[in-house]
Amino acid sequence: MTDTPDTDDLLALRLRALGHPARLAILRALARAEKCQCGEIVRGLPLAQSTVSQHLKVLKEAGLITGTIDGPRSCYCLDRAVCAELAAALGPLLGEWAAPLANRPTDPNCRQTASASVPDRQSMPDPHPSLMSGKRISA
Repeated sequence: MTDTPDTDDLLALRLRALGHPARLAILRALARAEKCQCGEIVRGLPLAQSTVSQHLKVLKEAGLITGTIDGPRSCYCLDRAVCAELAAALGPLLGEWAAPLANRPTDPNCRQTASASVPDRQSMPDPHPSLMSGKRISA
């Protein structure tokens, strides 16, 4: 990805699609799968079929997955090329932010360290406890 408004918009769209635990779980399941997944995605998550379908729609609109109709069902695969492109775009972007910060003097009004500014995951409440409970929920 080159740095243009269009590619920035596309990167933002894809990053927003990654911004939900259920969608991350779907992507992990598709990444582990040896073939396209149909009903297996719904059976593997503690979410209602309609909720999973909505998350799949977001992932597909972002280009992270592809979907095909196979008779009465839809089957989904991870778009490996798009995922590789996303990973390649993030590395330089994070490096682009890190370089200026490394050389910048510490502002006394902003004395947070990385560990102080990011809460410990163990101390954070799970924003979506239903994903861990094993219970199916609807949207």
